[in-house]
Amino acid sequence: MRILAAALVACLMTAPAVARSNDSLTVHLKNSKGQDAGTAKFKQLKDGRVEIKLSLKNIYFGEHAVHIHEHPVCDAPDFKGAGGHFNPSGREHGLENPKGHHNGDLPNISVGEDHMGEATFKVDYLSLDPSASNSIVANGGTAIVIHEHADDMKTDPSGEAGNRIACGVITEPKP
Repeated sequence: MRILAAALVACLMTAPAVARSNDSLTVHLKNSKGQDAGTAKFKQLKDGRVEIKLSLKNIYFGEHAVHIHEHPVCDAPDFKGAGGHFNPSGREHGLENPKGHHNGDLPNISVGEDHMGEATFKVDYLSLDPSASNSIVANGGTAIVIHEHADDMKTDPSGEAGNRIACGVITEPKP
């Protein structure tokens, strides 16, 4: 019975949890214990940018890095299957980009003492268009990862952000 329960949890952790409506996509995040860690809502804006609305919960107090990783895999407890940072342009972290971002880096998010945090980012270096070279849904998708520490925006490639503590698979849902 325990093996069946463990297999079910493993399947739920790797299954994409997304909903798509027009030019938007909602991704459900889970922490390393499989608990709900919030949502990331992606919306393709008319000006070409992507808006990301993060609503986190069950994350400990402090500043946390938010990165898009290259593989659509969220394998608890360490989420290493998500691979490295999504970086189709090959930018060096903090050196070539004056904002200090790879293509997959997002600004840090602050989580309060209530273990919740919200932030909205608008970026011009990601796309929801599957035909774009910087698409986060092309080729099977990517993952959004929350790290234990803030990104220092200069150390290549990790930003010294520490362990991966929450993850959500970003894929284009099948019609």
